[in-house]
Formats: sequence, C-alpha cells, structure tokens
Amino acid sequence: MEQLIESLKKLWESTGFMSDGASGLNLIMMVIACLLVYLAVVKKYEPLLLLPIAFGMFIINIPGAYDILMKPPEVQLTGDLINPGTGSATFTGVLETLDIGGIMYYLYQGVQLVIFPPLIFLGIGAMTDFGPMLANPKSLVLGAAAQIGIFLTLLIGLQLFSIPGMGIEDGDKFAASVAIIGGADGPTAIYLTSKLGQDVSIIAIAAYSYMALIPIIQPPVMKLLTTKKERMIRMDELKPVSKRLKIIFPIAVTGVCGILLPDALPLLGMLMLGNLLKESGVVERLSKTAQNELINIVTIFLGIVVGTKAYGPTFLQLKSLMVVGLGLFAFIVASASGVLIAKLMNLFSKKKINPLIGSAGVSAVPMAARVSQIVGQKDDPTNFLLMHAMGPNVAGVIGSAVAAGILLAVFG
Repeated sequence: MEQLIESLKKLWESTGFMSDGASGLNLIMMVIACLLVYLAVVKKYEPLLLLPIAFGMFIINIPGAYDILMKPPEVQLTGDLINPGTGSATFTGVLETLDIGGIMYYLYQGVQLVIFPPLIFLGIGAMTDFGPMLANPKSLVLGAAAQIGIFLTLLIGLQLFSIPGMGIEDGDKFAASVAIIGGADGPTAIYLTSKLGQDVSIIAIAAYSYMALIPIIQPPVMKLLTTKKERMIRMDELKPVSKRLKIIFPIAVTGVCGILLPDALPLLGMLMLGNLLKESGVVERLSKTAQNELINIVTIFLGIVVGTKAYGPTFLQLKSLMVVGLGLFAFIVASASGVLIAKLMNLFSKKKINPLIGSAGVSAVPMAARVSQIVGQKDDPTNFLLMHAMGPNVAGVIGSAVAAGILLAVFG
C-alpha cells in the first residue's frame, strides 16, 4: 500500500499542477494561441503558417511543458591531457550524453543554425513565377518601394533603442532585426536576426503574425490611400515572357547580387536555385520536391518552433510589446509606400497602374497579391489584378532579401 501511495504521489508531483513554471502569463498566451487557431481554422487566415505557430504557442505554455520540450541535453566531456605543461599539450576525450534534450530544443537548431530560412527560400523559388515581374519591369520599383518601411523603422529604432535605461544590448543590431519585420518575410527576419546574434523569438512571432494577418491589416491602408476611381483602374494584359529569359534571370540575379552583396546570397541564392529548377524544365522531380515535400516539412517544423518561443513569462514583456508595435508600424509603412509610389508613377505614365498592386510589394507571396485582387474586386468584380500584383509581390521577395543583406553588411 505504501508503495502505491508513493507512486501516486510521484505521479501527482509530475503533473503540470505542481510545476514551478505555471503562471497567469502562461494562461494568457494559451488564450491567445486559441484565438490564433480560430483565425486559422474558421477565418482561414494563412492556416499553413498560423496553425503550427498557434499550436506551438499553446503547447509550450502548458504548465511543466517548457522544461520537457525545450530541455537542452546534458553532456559530459571525459578524457586525458597529453603532454601537460608543454606548448604541444593536447586533450583527448569523449563527449558523453548523460541525458537527451527535448524535441523542440533540437528542432530549434534549424533556426539557431540558420538552416530553415534558406530551405524555405528554395521552396518559394520553385513555386514562384517571375514572369509577371519580367513582363512589367515597373514591378521592381514597387517591390523596392515597399522596403521603405524597413529603413524608416530602422531610423526610428536606432534612436529608440539607444536611449539609456532601455536595457537593450547592441541596440543598433536589435533595431535592424525589428525593422526587417516590415518586409513581411518570416524566413528573412529569422535569418537576419540569427546572424546578428539577437533573440529570434519575438522577431519571428511578430513577422509571421503580420504575414498571416495581411487580410486584416492591409485593406484599410489600401482604401485609405486610394479613391474608388483609382481602385477601378484596369491594366493591360501582361505580355508573355520567353523561357530563355526566365532561365537567364535567376542566374544573372545570383551573379550580380553575389558580387555586390554577398551577405544576401544564402537567401537569394537558394531562392534563385529553386526558380531555376522550376524554369529549366529538366529536373521536374527536384522542382516538385522543393515545391511540396521539402517546403511543407520545413514549414511545419519552423512554424511550431516559432510558436514555442512565445513562452509567457519571457514573451510578455515591455521589450516584446515594443517589437510588436514597431513591427506593425514597419509593415503598415511598407504597404502604404507601395501604394503611394504607384500613385506617383501614374503622374508620369500614360499607362496607369492600379495603386492597389503597390501594397503587394511586401514579401508575403502570394498572400499580398491575393489581397490586392480581393480589394480591387469589391469595387469592380470583373477587374482581375492578381497577375499584375504578383509582379511587385515577387519583386518584394528579392527586395527583402537584398535589404537583409544590406543590414547584415552594415550591422553584422
């Protein structure tokens, strides 16, 4: 009987009710996670991203779960020092694992070692058609315009995070990590933040959240900055682009950017490799693997790992709220900049551009382009803007990678 009582006591002590890490902050994060699940499942706001993030956020805040899932391995180095006291002394030893770590600890190494973001870009490249951008080179201007949100936020962050008493080390690097959220590109934000040695958790959460919430954030900005007449502008059908140009383009971009901005190559190079696999037409199996199995697997791992970084006691702090606020500002400015630059271009162009496609200059493919289409069709159901919006959208992918390379070259 005593043995049974002792066993039941151990079982009770192992439950989350007895966990030292349980707090009201965990409960708040679990409620937020359930809200995100609702948005993903019921509202269908980018469920491929939002659902794994939300579940990761939920599971890590269950009392007692953090110590199990994020536990690092316990290791011990044993061995002998050969030739001690000499200039050629060496240590021969064996690294022994005393206790394996939690599964999320190991999956997080894909973020920590900057493995997941380039693989995501490989898949994006294999799914991307640069044809709309090549058929309308003005798209490059709109994609570049959206990066204004990144650099304007950078200037604000450099001033804000340098204030004494903020408690932020390497304020310039932290400002760069926050600013890149304006590109609406989760992998790029993770890549830059990891390379700069900053905490990935809040940056990744903010970047992916704003990507998923594009259908909520962008439409009010687009409508505020345009008139109904502008939203009803019809654009000429895009001209077809030759296969030769589509094959030359990824090679040329990789070569030029590799020379001018080597820091962007891990992302941009993988993006262009994926696109070359697609456009070459001779490696269909590799292209389909990159488009489907590879990117799906990495998206699951990356999503749930990003969610697990939203651990209540460390996430719900003033610093996190500042990141969320500045990230939202960066994203809104990026969306608005594309719209305003499109309106400016219309002043000097005979063939008018529907300003709605300018908001698609952020990197979220094809989410931002779909929002341009949806907003445009509310005023004119027969106006099809999707392919036109894809031009700035894919240009934004290139733009955000280039912006990350610039920030890494300056602050890295």
